[in-house]
Amino acid sequence: MSVSGLKAELKFLESIFDPNHERFRILDWKPDELSCQFNVTGDQLLIIHCNLTESYPSTPPIWCVESDDPSLTQVLERLEDVRRSSTLLLQQLKRLICDLCRLYNLPQHPDVEMLDQPLPAGPVNQDRKLGTKDEVTSEEEEEEEMAEDIDLEHYEMKEEPVDGKKSEDDGIEKENLAVLEKIRKNQRQDHLNVSAHSGAVSGSVQASDRLMKELREIYRSQSYKNGIYSVELVSDSLYEWHVKLRTVDPDSPLHSDLQVLKEKEGMDYILLNFSYKDNFPFDPPFVRVVSPVLSGGYVLGGGALCMELLTKQVRLL
Repeated sequence: MSVSGLKAELKFLESIFDPNHERFRILDWKPDELSCQFNVTGDQLLIIHCNLTESYPSTPPIWCVESDDPSLTQVLERLEDVRRSSTLLLQQLKRLICDLCRLYNLPQHPDVEMLDQPLPAGPVNQDRKLGTKDEVTSEEEEEEEMAEDIDLEHYEMKEEPVDGKKSEDDGIEKENLAVLEKIRKNQRQDHLNVSAHSGAVSGSVQASDRLMKELREIYRSQSYKNGIYSVELVSDSLYEWHVKLRTVDPDSPLHSDLQVLKEKEGMDYILLNFSYKDNFPFDPPFVRVVSPVLSGGYVLGGGALCMELLTKQVRLL
């Protein structure tokens, strides 16, 4: 699908479910991400995120919700049953809203039926939402849409700023951009090798795309830039990380222990190993303490962290 085609879907959604909608709201969007809000009671609001890969709609959207409620996880998993189509996002969103209304015993909102309508040919506005016809798109708007009509196969999640939003690589140091580019090349080569030998690529498109986004946000974060922690990919694998935690609460006993460790062994950090499955972010990473040897608290035998710290649909930041 072209970028302009995907943007048409997103703009159509925004025209129906604006930030003031009584039930479902599109808070923010860009060609690879959608942030939404489902209004349960007015006081209870669900924040829902959707990630779109460069191969959409061949690869379905990836959904996650900021909640540990297992019933919500089941709602998101059922979205995989929606029949594939050129407007898969619209149909999944319709299913999502309907299922959430049933889950919370709310009446079905009539606006969801609008998601079955064909995408408008021209710009979407409130008049079109109410069923009236717009004027013919201006030549300038047509030229703009044509300029954006590029194949998503070559859309490396590195788009130019859209609607005033910053480029996704802003704020990332050159050496870290080089790491991201190396990962892209490795993934591309893996897929080429798999295509040539009819094998199976390691990981999944959805998990790789999400991990790339998380890694990019880490490189952009002030905590990372200030040296509170560092991240290194093990054997250049996107699915295994070594994280060095260099700063802890100065009033904690752990801080004193690290000071002693530095004096005795010259080590001033806690080394953590993060291992991801191909269904991330729906399952959290397996995290263990590599060194030094810690005991008690949430650290189990062998350095594994207690699962109470790791929940479904985990965010890394």
